[in-house]
Order: sequence, then C-alpha cells, then structure tokens
Amino acid sequence: MKLIENIKQPIAFEMDLFEKKFRLSMSSRVALLNRITHYIVNRKGKQMRPMFVFLTAKMISNGEVSERTYRGASVLELIHTATLVHDDVVDESDRRRGFFSVNALWKNKIAVLVGDFLLSKGLLLCIDNNDFDLLKIISVAVREMSEGELLQIEKARNLDITEVVYYEIIRQKTATLIAACCSLGAASVKPLSNDIETMRKFGELIGMAFQIKDDLFDYGTKQIGKPTGIDIKEQKMTLPLIYVLNQCSKKEKRWIINSIKNHNKDSKRVNEVISFVKDNGGLDYAVSKMKYFQKEALHLLEHFPESIYKNSLILMVNYVIERNK
Repeated sequence: MKLIENIKQPIAFEMDLFEKKFRLSMSSRVALLNRITHYIVNRKGKQMRPMFVFLTAKMISNGEVSERTYRGASVLELIHTATLVHDDVVDESDRRRGFFSVNALWKNKIAVLVGDFLLSKGLLLCIDNNDFDLLKIISVAVREMSEGELLQIEKARNLDITEVVYYEIIRQKTATLIAACCSLGAASVKPLSNDIETMRKFGELIGMAFQIKDDLFDYGTKQIGKPTGIDIKEQKMTLPLIYVLNQCSKKEKRWIINSIKNHNKDSKRVNEVISFVKDNGGLDYAVSKMKYFQKEALHLLEHFPESIYKNSLILMVNYVIERNK
C-alpha cells in the first residue's frame, strides 16, 4: 500500500478535494439512498481510476487541473461504482472487497435501483455543466463495457474464445474504462489536444495488462480475495487457458473442454486443469503478453516532458503488473 501512497503524493491535495466533491455528487433526498451510498463510499478501493484522471491532467498541463477534472473524475467513479453494484447482482455475489455487497444487504431490487441512480447522477453531472465532450468519452466506455460483458457470455457458452476475441473482450470489459480515465483527464484541461487520443491508448494498454494480471491470480500466483480456479469454475476463458488449448493435442483439448463444461465444480478436476495450464506454458505466455502491453504503454509516455506526474504514471504502470492483489 506504501507504493500507492507514493504514486498519489503529487496529487494528494486533488484526491482529498475530490473525495469531498464525490461524496456531494452522490447526495439524494431519499434517506435510504444516502445510507447505501454512505456505505459504498466508506468501503472504497485504491481509487486508481481518479488517480489516472488527475495524474494525466497534471502531466499534460504542467501541474494544472480544472473544475472539469474534478467533475470528470466524479462521473467516472459514479459510473464505475454503478457497474460494480450491478455486477454483484448479475454474479449473485454477496461480497465486494471483503465486505457485504449492496445486494447482500438490501436485496437485488434495491441494488439495481441504486446502480441506476448512480449512473444517472454521473450523466447529469456532465449535462448540467455542458461537459458534452466528457459525456461522450464516458458514454462510449459504458457502451463498450456492456458489449464486452455480453460478448464474453456469448462465447463462454461454446468455450470457443480465440486469443483475438479474448483481447477484444478485455479491451471492452476492463481496458475501456481506464482508457476513459486517461483521455478524460487530458480532455478536462486540453479539450482539443492530440494528447487525448495518446492518453486514451495509454489507458487502454494499461487496462489490458491489468486484466491479464487478474487472470494470472486465478492460477494461484497470490491469494487476492477470490479462490484459485474461480474463473474455471465460472467457465471463463482466460489467456493462460486459451494459449494452452491452442498448443495441446486434440485429446488433451477434449479433456480440458470437458473438464470446464461438465466438471467445473469438482475442485480436484479444476486443480488438474490449473496444473496442466501451468506445466504447458500458459502462465509464461500470459506474463509475456502482459509485459508487452506494459512496454507499449510506457513507450507512449516518452514524448511527454519529465515531471513528478509522469513519474507517478510510470509507477502506476509498473504497479499494475507487480501488484499482489
């Protein structure tokens, strides 16, 4: 956690002020809503997404931020929080970051409505301030996240995800929101700059590396609050598994597919699949691809002048692939 504090240091003032503005942006006249949003805010994660917004904005504007930057960070966090609340309903999950999820405490109907409320608050924050360029960035991200989730569900039925399709799924599901954070940070201070697209691509590459790192955790790299093998149990095709399926014999492939389709609740069988993937280079291949995305992201930062904000973004890139949770 100390590394996160070091990364946050150049934007510590902005993050503190953002915290206050974000809490205000969630306010409602309905007591139940305020109780639930208070519960959500007090169990926040590392806040990587607003950190990307502020570090990007300050890097490309010589340390300046605007009210648009704060609004953009708030909108992204509102929409991200809405998607997490809805995800827990879809996944029937009763835990989020070690605490009870909203749907576990207040049931599905209220959780869905809370997610809708947060989404609408985010959109109105942009509309009320005529931040239509920021609204477009965020709306594209929401559309892509939805498409990515549905594409994954569609492909999971037949377990026929190719590596190309896998990259498209994680680009839409995970990378698009981090890309939105970085492009929005740039757009909030330089609305017509070429830096917006550069930083969008930077965020996308980081998001790709981030998701591959998450996939690796499933193979027991570290315990991070979700059981080893949970992706296999949920019939999710991740990069280590996809690579091995493309390399093994037809007989081995049939065994793996059969294991995932028909024996995915059998812990012994799941562990056998995990061992097979490890022994056949699945993890090494995924690590090499993760490092490729990391390298490409760092390359995009090279043409920006040296600054404490750029240094923090470099630390963020490295943290994404070195974290243990």
